[in-house]
Amino acid sequence: MQDLLVLYYSQHGATRELARLIARGIESVPGCQARLRTVPKVSAVCEATEAAVPEAGAPYVEAADLVECIGLALGSPTRFGNMAAAVKYFLDGTSPEWMQGALAGKPACVFTSSASLHGGQESTLLTMMVPLLHHGMLMVGLPYTETALTRTSTGGTPYGVSHVAGVRNEQAISDDEKQLALAQGRRLAEIALKLQSRPKYQTLAKT
Repeated sequence: MQDLLVLYYSQHGATRELARLIARGIESVPGCQARLRTVPKVSAVCEATEAAVPEAGAPYVEAADLVECIGLALGSPTRFGNMAAAVKYFLDGTSPEWMQGALAGKPACVFTSSASLHGGQESTLLTMMVPLLHHGMLMVGLPYTETALTRTSTGGTPYGVSHVAGVRNEQAISDDEKQLALAQGRRLAEIALKLQSRPKYQTLAKT
């Protein structure tokens, strides 16, 4: 079985639910399994620390998860049109993996949730791609061949699946959002397997 990392941060649960759906999409592809991981909160109080193991949900991500996965799905709630601080803080600490090229050539996708329909979902998804491109990852979006992408009146973008949770987080994931999340996980896994079967990159010797 090949592992694909589904890494997310979720404060109220909406992004976590998207992550679980993407994981289901990944595991619908024979030979693939999802490795669900999260990141700890970032505190403004420097003495505050999180427990070594979360009280509930997925375990915290480790460097080995990045090295061992064949693909990555990265999710964050929208924070003023950008990723949450906890996700940015984690990514800022991945310089060793960047130096090693641990993620280079692997496919990645992004996903998000926000309180409102025009709450910055697309800018969040686009800015989440930037550090992954620096890692040399290959971005996987959602094509318009997914009919829910043109039908949806809630979340869903060609840059990645999204969810409109409502101001009080009262809106459940819609059927279209669910369909797109499953499709995104499935597409990521299929592409990851195809990339695994290709000849490995070889560094050209300098002359």
